[in-house]
Amino acid sequence: MIDKKIGFIGAGNMAYSLIGGLTATGVAGQNLWVSDPDEHKTSALAEQFNVNISQSNTQLVQTVDAIILAVKPQQLAQLCSEITTQVMIHKPLIISIAAGVLSKDIELWLNAGANEANQIALVRCMPNTPALVQSGATALYANDQAGDADKTLAESILRAVGLTLWLDNEASMNAVTALSGSGPAYFFLVIEALEKAGIKLGLDEQTAQLLAVQTAFGAAKMALESDDSAATLRNKVTSPGGTTEAAISILQQGHLEDLFDQAVQAAHDRSVELATILGQHTDKN
Repeated sequence: MIDKKIGFIGAGNMAYSLIGGLTATGVAGQNLWVSDPDEHKTSALAEQFNVNISQSNTQLVQTVDAIILAVKPQQLAQLCSEITTQVMIHKPLIISIAAGVLSKDIELWLNAGANEANQIALVRCMPNTPALVQSGATALYANDQAGDADKTLAESILRAVGLTLWLDNEASMNAVTALSGSGPAYFFLVIEALEKAGIKLGLDEQTAQLLAVQTAFGAAKMALESDDSAATLRNKVTSPGGTTEAAISILQQGHLEDLFDQAVQAAHDRSVELATILGQHTDKN
């Protein structure tokens, strides 16, 4: 059970999902704080989860043990400059879920690391959108100042919305972004394609959609719960000379695996590029 005070700066979808996941696992709303310029969002969170509303970001920093930075990446530099004094005084654990923003840039904007007294514990996370339904996959990377207790706290928070795993080097976050961060969209595209194919074969739209979605869910559940690899599971349902083999043959002739390889590589390369752009852009501000 998490017994620390946790604050969220930003009240968007990811903050909502994390607060929902935490309260569902037994964390009292009284131990959660949130600040956001949008009073409708904070009021809705307070009403639904009984969380505390902070009147300012600096007030929140003074109150909590851990801060989740849940603002848009383009807003993070300005936010860090706003709270840096209070962060250096109170030294909460900083958890960033801003996509594409490197730890070194967050440390720079918080004026951390200039000397030993200014060092902060920082964990960078890459959750994905299924966190909204407590089925997310989140990779975490901690800086050198984050101790075991900091890592345990960060992992416990993110585990409230799904699977968590740690990365040994931050560069791997680009691969995570390409695979699981962008990954839900790949599967939505496959579901969409299956729906269209079913409709073309004569199924009504509702039937095709339900069958495609449930089939995707069932396949994912089997892959999660089975000791077999995805390749083995595929082979088990692909009988020689059967309908599945006929379909798989067409997909392989179309070089589906090569397309996915190229797609994930493109997402990876764009992740690297965006991290550079975000750092350069905000350094000028």
